[in-house]
Amino acid sequence: MVRLADLAPHVAEGLLNLPLPEFDGSPWVTPRPLAQSRIAIVTTAGLHRRSDAKFVGGAADYRIIPDDVDPAEIVMSHVSINFDRSGFQQDVNVVFPLELLHELAAEGAIGSVARWHYSFMGATDPTRLQESATQLAGLLHGDGVDGAILVPV
Repeated sequence: MVRLADLAPHVAEGLLNLPLPEFDGSPWVTPRPLAQSRIAIVTTAGLHRRSDAKFVGGAADYRIIPDDVDPAEIVMSHVSINFDRSGFQQDVNVVFPLELLHELAAEGAIGSVARWHYSFMGATDPTRLQESATQLAGLLHGDGVDGAILVPV
């Protein structure tokens, strides 16, 4: 991972001065116990199946990854040149811990694993993601998901 000190001063300053978006409200629900919960993965690693369209810079859409995906079919088209991909290349679970999620389900630590998981492009202005996030909330609800592992990249 690149440190701010390693970036050109004007780039580091731009990142430090990015405005933080404000969203209207944040609903709260009392969660089910994890041992009864259905869990999905939401990552910003720019992951998708080989057959899916690649991500482009500033993309505000997402890719749907089925739970039964072959890990060898997952590729990364994250556009940031500052992202170190070596961890992903060695073990997809670094940015998409699907194998570990299934282990938790087998152990009874979580109730079940969602049928679908989701990947966004991390190098995107969050204010552009509200429409996609609203769609995603509906998809998660439709799959009976109670919680998500958020994997920011």
